[in-house]
Amino acid sequence: MKEITKISEITADDVASYIRLDETTADDQNFLTTALNIAKTFIKSYTGRTEEELDNYPDFVIVAFVLCQDMYDNRSLYVDKTNLNKVVDTILGMHSVNLL
Repeated sequence: MKEITKISEITADDVASYIRLDETTADDQNFLTTALNIAKTFIKSYTGRTEEELDNYPDFVIVAFVLCQDMYDNRSLYVDKTNLNKVVDTILGMHSVNLL
């Protein structure tokens, strides 16, 4: 896998590589693109950061991968804030500006 330091650099192919899909169909690519977009939206919503600010935090890259993997493994397009992965929760919490 190539080195990725910005969340905007992540592609569906990168997600496929992260979750160890050797071959992807058009449906897989569509799902992974959708999952990636949902992961980015979730990160923005959770942290209160703007789209432009996301690239300032290289640790958001792993958060996006973990969220995409969870959505792929569970084949559901939602993220439950009450059952969030501890690594994801910790990293996003470190950068949240909307801690109300």
